[in-house]
Amino acid sequence: MIRKNIPNFVTLLNLVSGGISIVFAFGNELVMAAILIGLAAIFDFLDGMLARLLNARSPIGLQLDSLADVISFGLAPGFIIFHLMASAMNTPMVFVNDFNVALLPAFLIPAFSALRLAKFNIDDRQLDSFIGLPTPANALFFASLPLVALQAMESHQIIITGLLNSYWVLLSITMFFSYLLVSPLPLMAFKFKTIGLIENLPRYIFLASAIVLFFLLKYHALPLIILLYLVISVALSKIKG
Repeated sequence: MIRKNIPNFVTLLNLVSGGISIVFAFGNELVMAAILIGLAAIFDFLDGMLARLLNARSPIGLQLDSLADVISFGLAPGFIIFHLMASAMNTPMVFVNDFNVALLPAFLIPAFSALRLAKFNIDDRQLDSFIGLPTPANALFFASLPLVALQAMESHQIIITGLLNSYWVLLSITMFFSYLLVSPLPLMAFKFKTIGLIENLPRYIFLASAIVLFFLLKYHALPLIILLYLVISVALSKIKG
C-alpha cells in the first residue's frame, strides 16, 4: 500500500511547491516564486517516473496530478505574470472598485492551463507525444522571466529590461502561450522507453542544446530552451509528416 502511494506523495510535493510559490508571488518575491515552480516541475517529473518504476499508476494518481498541475503550472505562473504586469512601466490604469482590469489577462494562464489539462485527461492520443504545449513547459517559461529580468538588471542589459518591463510585451506573450496550451501543435514528449540513440535522437539533441545554452547564457537561456523545444518538436512533426 505504501509503495502504491509513493508517486501520489511526490505529486503532493508538487502541489505544495506551487502553493508556496504563490505565497512568494503575493509578497512580490518573484525569483523565489520562480524557483518553487522549478521545484514543482522536478516533482512532476519524478512522480510519473516513480509511478512507472513501481507499477503504481492509478486513476486517482492521474486526477491528483492534474489538480496539482493546475496549482503549480497554472495559478503560480499566472500570479508571476500578474505581478510583472502590475509593475510594468506602461500598464494601462482601468480601475473598477480599486482593481485594475488591465491585469485580468494574467488569468488566461491558469484558465487555459486548466483547459489543457482537462483535454489531456480525455485524449488517448497523447501517450507518446503531446498535442499543445504541456503546462510544465508553459509554467517554466513564465517562471524564467523574473530570473531573466534579474540577470538583465545586474548586467545592465537595457533592451531586455525594457522588454520585460513592457505591459504590451507581457500581454502578447501571455496571449500567445495561452493559445499554444490548447493548440493542435504536436510536441515531443520525454517518456524514454529505451536509452537508444536513434529512437531518442531529437530528445538527446534538445537536452544537449539546453545544457550548452544554460552554461553559455545562464538565466537568459531558460525561455530560449522552451522556444527550442517548440522548434525541434515542430521540425520533428514536419519530418514525420
